[in-house]
Amino acid sequence: MRREQMIEAREWIRAELHRCTNFWLNNGIDRVNGGVYTCLDRKGKVFSTDKSVWMQGRCGWIFAYLCHVYGVKDEWLEASRSCLDFMEEHCFNHEAEDRMYFTVTAEGEPLRQRRYYFSESFCAIANAEYYALTGEKKRIERARQVYDMYWDLSRGMKDPTGLGPKTEAQTRSGRGFGVPMIYLNVTSVMLRCDPERAELYRERAQICVDEIFKYFVHPELNCVLENVGPNGEARLYYTEGRVVNPGHDIEGVWFLLEHAQRTGDKELIAKSEQIFNWAIEAGWDKEYGGLLYFIDALGNPPESYEHDMKLWWPHNEILISSLMLYRDTGKEEYLDWFFKTLDYCKKHFSDPEFGEWYGYLRRDGKPTEPACKGSTFKGPFHLPRMLIMTDVMLTELLGE
Repeated sequence: MRREQMIEAREWIRAELHRCTNFWLNNGIDRVNGGVYTCLDRKGKVFSTDKSVWMQGRCGWIFAYLCHVYGVKDEWLEASRSCLDFMEEHCFNHEAEDRMYFTVTAEGEPLRQRRYYFSESFCAIANAEYYALTGEKKRIERARQVYDMYWDLSRGMKDPTGLGPKTEAQTRSGRGFGVPMIYLNVTSVMLRCDPERAELYRERAQICVDEIFKYFVHPELNCVLENVGPNGEARLYYTEGRVVNPGHDIEGVWFLLEHAQRTGDKELIAKSEQIFNWAIEAGWDKEYGGLLYFIDALGNPPESYEHDMKLWWPHNEILISSLMLYRDTGKEEYLDWFFKTLDYCKKHFSDPEFGEWYGYLRRDGKPTEPACKGSTFKGPFHLPRMLIMTDVMLTELLGE
């Protein structure tokens, strides 16, 4: 174990977490309407007042989770509550059985509804985490309601919004990796925060794990496919059927490792290790460093224009999964990946002058211009989650 290197990394991580949380508390929290703005430039200036509903839930969760790990601070708890209250007042479509919106205005007027149900997933973890801190019953009631809605919709319940599938179902239907993967992570939070329904959460977590390996893991291709047929068929004759998202796969690895740790499933550790190895080998840019955003399972040109960009969140997931794999297997190669990725992030993503990380880099590692610290899809979630989790794991590995 490289003790001095790990201590140095932990010191940097803790300082970075302080800068990150202050960036959002000082610049993102809406003191007038409640909730959080996430479209922030490099210095923290708001460049769009439209609000992402995902980010209300993610921010609500992260500040409650900070309290869970480090102890309650009034400013953290207030930020979490502000996001929860804003969601409750403005982000539910009551005409569609409380399906949640995707974006709303600064004041909370609805802007956009989307087919998928990730707004509900982040609302669930935010309310559950806040309930675990405060015991407010209404929070866990809301968490359970949206958690169960996600499950029901993913099992074929008719969407009360009336939005149909993206493609003509009679021509092409299928499954997306993100659905069971994200639900597995949400279930992990629910299990910790809501032990009263532990049996249900354990059952659903195992179903998610089984579905990931039944449908999406394709050893014959050495990858996890993002999109498959209804029975897990690899449909390699069109671009969407060949999409591999290495960061998504690596994020899923630590969700699986958490499940393996809870259940004592050593075989699952080995299977998760294989997914990490496939993704990092295929996705790491041999020329410039960093993880490519999308790759094609057969090596064809990806359809997404941003396929060779370097985004902040996949690198966050490498840091969590590599350190967790080192913890669970003892293999030095995963500690190597942790430090290699950390060095890349220090050099390219981190901005100690103003705090937070650049969200979007070009392939060569330079930030897009004008530089962006937040967007509809980037807020206080992946980065602070990684910093908290790696701080905790390093402390455990150091035996402190």
